[in-house]
Amino acid sequence: MSIEKGREYFRQFGMEDRVQEFDVSSATVELAAQALGVEGARIAKTLSFMVGEQPILILMAGDVKVDNPKYKAQFHTKAKMMSPDQLDEFVGHQIGGVCPFGIKDGVEVYLDESMKRFETVFPAVGSSNSAIELTIPELEKYSNFKEWVDVSKPIE
Repeated sequence: MSIEKGREYFRQFGMEDRVQEFDVSSATVELAAQALGVEGARIAKTLSFMVGEQPILILMAGDVKVDNPKYKAQFHTKAKMMSPDQLDEFVGHQIGGVCPFGIKDGVEVYLDESMKRFETVFPAVGSSNSAIELTIPELEKYSNFKEWVDVSKPIE
């Protein structure tokens, strides 16, 4: 179901043929990197949070994680990830396929600085076995992002 929302979203731009579906899971950074044959850092993982009553998505490189002090400085609250029920209610995608494409209204999207070092990145497209390769300018355009943020640190 969610992959169809993602495909439909890209169809309006004539880009649905760029959506890749795999016979294997791409639900984690490691699995997505294997399915695509790229380094894990280039997987644009989408993390979902509640900032008070506001649902937000943050896309970041696959080789970083949330830096709690930076997150708190940016959003003035502790990082609180959405539950699976909240994901369905507020975003419309499930764990493993969360992305900023074909989402429900009212979700704010942020892009983490960690992705700027790559020409292209690979976010999911609504399912746990999908991805699309986008340049950073394309990611900016199609994610309808609010702003770039710096809320990550390397995974140790």
